[in-house]
Amino acid sequence: MSASYGKGVAAILFAACVWGTTGTAATFAPDVSAAAIGAAAMGIGGIAQALLAVRGINRAAPALWADRTLLVAGALAVAIYPLAFYGAMRLAGVTVGTVVTIGSAPLLSALIEYAFDKTRLSLRWGISAAVGLLGMTLICLAEQLPDTPLDKGHDTIIGILLGILGGLTYGLYAWTARRMMLRGLPSSVAMGATFGLGGVLLMPVLLGTGGAFLMSWSNAAVGLYMAAVPMFLGYLCFGYGLAHVEASTATTITLLEPVIAAILAILVVGEHLPPLGWVGVALVVGCLTLLTLPPGSADRKTEPPPS
Repeated sequence: MSASYGKGVAAILFAACVWGTTGTAATFAPDVSAAAIGAAAMGIGGIAQALLAVRGINRAAPALWADRTLLVAGALAVAIYPLAFYGAMRLAGVTVGTVVTIGSAPLLSALIEYAFDKTRLSLRWGISAAVGLLGMTLICLAEQLPDTPLDKGHDTIIGILLGILGGLTYGLYAWTARRMMLRGLPSSVAMGATFGLGGVLLMPVLLGTGGAFLMSWSNAAVGLYMAAVPMFLGYLCFGYGLAHVEASTATTITLLEPVIAAILAILVVGEHLPPLGWVGVALVVGCLTLLTLPPGSADRKTEPPPS
């Protein structure tokens, strides 16, 4: 059990690292809208996941039909998530947009689990999530300069709201995919079907907004990278991890993503992170250190009794 838990954690950590590159990568295609980038990344990457798992999806068609409510809810969340996430980064900045989206996901994921599964989170999870969320709050506060223009402040507020929507949809598709896995579907099938259907839903958005990808080789390269590495490879690893850890724990582990995003935004994009922001980064790393320790007998979750 500990070995599978460790492998699941490692897979999710890898996914978080490659996801942390997306905001910086998007800055290399400034002429491409946030909607187009999100639709290309999640749409093409999601359909690629479905094609990779097409045999398993065909074999599991009856089970997927039985879980159609979960599948459709997850697909809708997959379609909304990238539009909200990349919109948040475009309006509020790479660091703040990533921090708000990923930072809100653990709390919202826990609320989803509480509402639908009646699951109580462990004390250690609560402490680690609180430490991580405090770290993300400090990163956000560090990014708010006192001389921010009024119009920029308005954009930042809208970006933060989009980030919260992104966190909610992130937590929702993580929960629906894990529920299907717990009902017997392989992770590749649950994730492939969810992301494939979500990718299909994003195709009209890509067709309507994606013309800018054809304007230059750099724009096209950004689109291909986003679809192939963070979305395709990253979500394959995330799906594997979800089969071994709870959705709320998985979304908390991905608190590493804004740390990677912040570091890249500073080194590559040129965003400035004051000392207060680095304190936030340290808190997020501390959260991950606490969370990724193997669970012990005193740290078990209280599960609802079998019906």
